[in-house]
Parts: sequence; structure tokens; C-alpha cells
Amino acid sequence: MPDPLQKRLFALSFGFALLIFATQNALAQTPQCAPRPDVLTALATKYGEARRGIGIAGHNAVMELFVNPSTGTWTIIATSPDGKTCLIASGSNFEMTQDPAPAKGSPT
Repeated sequence: MPDPLQKRLFALSFGFALLIFATQNALAQTPQCAPRPDVLTALATKYGEARRGIGIAGHNAVMELFVNPSTGTWTIIATSPDGKTCLIASGSNFEMTQDPAPAKGSPT
């Protein structure tokens, strides 16, 4: 079971991903979307990525983080309640960290 710090970092990561998603929509760019099974197949076969995290974002969207620990590639996707799955962000050099939480009351 993840410790509270991991949960907090994961929640912050999804918050940032949601911000990217909102910005992308605000700029009227068409996000890359496809049926969920097609997205999962592509992530597994093309990039060798597997799900490493999940959470609920705004408007009940399911946010997921997929990672290939061997290559360091990562992808964040969002699935809306209607079943549409969209790419939020992707990149390379993924690294899991274990940074300590800041002391209570200290700036982050």
C-alpha cells in the first residue's frame, strides 16, 4: 500500500495533468482521443507501458499513469464518464522518487 507521501505526489501529478488537459482544451486544440481498448493496446504494444497509477480527476474523469520502467517512457491518459480516452501528456526519463514531504507549515 502506498505511503501518504506517494498518494500526495500522485494526486499532485494528476492535478498538474488536469491543468494541462484544461489548457489544451482552452486553446481549442483537438486532443488525441480514441476508444479505451485501442489506447491501452497501443500503450502496451508500441511502448511497453503498463499502468502504475490511477485516480479520479474533475468531472469524474479517470486519470491513469502508464510507464515502461525499462525505457523510461510514460503516458498520462484521461477517460471521461462517456468512455472517451484522451492522451494528456507523455514523455521520457520517468523516475519514481521517494522524496520526503515538507515539514508542516513550511513552503513547498
